[in-house]
Amino acid sequence: MSTKIVLKFFRSNRIYRPSEPVEGKIVINSPSSISHHGIRLSVTGSVSLQVRGGSAGVIESFYGVVKPITIVNKSIEVKPPGKIGSDIARGYLYKSLFATTEVIVESDKADVLERSVSPEMAIFYITQDTQRHPLLPEIKSGGFRVTGRISTLCSLLDPISGELTVETSAVPISSIDIHLLRVESVLVGEKIVTETSLIQTTQIADGDVCRNLTLPIYVILPRLLTCPSVFAGPFSIEFKVSIVISFQSELSKLHKKI
Repeated sequence: MSTKIVLKFFRSNRIYRPSEPVEGKIVINSPSSISHHGIRLSVTGSVSLQVRGGSAGVIESFYGVVKPITIVNKSIEVKPPGKIGSDIARGYLYKSLFATTEVIVESDKADVLERSVSPEMAIFYITQDTQRHPLLPEIKSGGFRVTGRISTLCSLLDPISGELTVETSAVPISSIDIHLLRVESVLVGEKIVTETSLIQTTQIADGDVCRNLTLPIYVILPRLLTCPSVFAGPFSIEFKVSIVISFQSELSKLHKKI
């Protein structure tokens, strides 16, 4: 029977919050007594690139090139060098004994935001002159103007809120949608590789809306597909919002969104 080490936590689900201590026992099962050169407890946390199912994107193509990025590394001495049991030495040629167990660290809204944070609002306007891609002649010549505001800073538990007003539009509108995009960037060598993914679409208007009518924007964040924005040197995760307007024009069936 070989010597084994087991980590037993007092909390069975192993879910902790930043203000809570991690408590438990280090259980050593050995057929004989041993001497040791110290017992240490280490906490490590890292971010690794993982290939998702389906077709690989730009980020996944660098899998194996980007090494895991350490975000926390702390070690404490639990017991100084000594003996466990009677006087039987453990030779220097023996490998160190170790055990590894994963824990989950969660932060709820109260932990992250010690004080209330008002959502930052961005004012926007959309016209035929603000578009970078080609527009259909009837849309470009007739003109349109959409104004509003939308929150750019909020908790994961809060929705993206705001309002939108169609002031003018010569071409009837088919729908207005809010696209939520996840932007992932990884530093590979001296090059930054970025991939943008559409993770959710929310329709806020269906049909040709009344002009100068204020429409509310209320987008609930998909919890499994979002996270706090992260900027950690070699990698970053951030989110963007795109307002997509579709028109009812016959020609717009070929290119109907702006």
